Amino acid sequence: MNPILVLGSKVENGRVSSLLATRLDKAIELVSHNPEVPIVVSGLGESGPMAQYLREHGISNIIEEDAATSTNENLENAHALLPDTKCWTVVSNDFHAWRTYLWAWHLGIPIKVITAKTPLPARMRMLGRECFALPHSTSRVLWRKLVS
Repeated sequence: MNPILVLGSKVENGRVSSLLATRLDKAIELVSHNPEVPIVVSGLGESGPMAQYLREHGISNIIEEDAATSTNENLENAHALLPDTKCWTVVSNDFHAWRTYLWAWHLGIPIKVITAKTPLPARMRMLGRECFALPHSTSRVLWRKLVS
């Protein structure tokens, strides 16, 4: 099984949010039969609480990446930690899959996205946010392609 990268999201008072917990629960489900598979948790101010959540749920093969502030940095920084990875299993929420694939394509990092269902209270807000974030990321990727 590929290494798993769990993309960071908001933490509240040093604890993972319900949205982020769905991502971590999906990663726990993925490694339940393969505990030797490393899980990289990524995000500035998010990786520590994410790692703690995983430890509280019996997961020990955790690598913390604590500098990323965006999806592309999550991917880049995790890949720098394990550069020999042929393909990553990336866990995010359903609304975020297309943007994750876009950045991975741009960065040349092979991925498979496994999505966690977005909790109902956050679903409309996150879908609305993504209506702006995906076009913004697309324009950034296109700009980078044009100037490189």
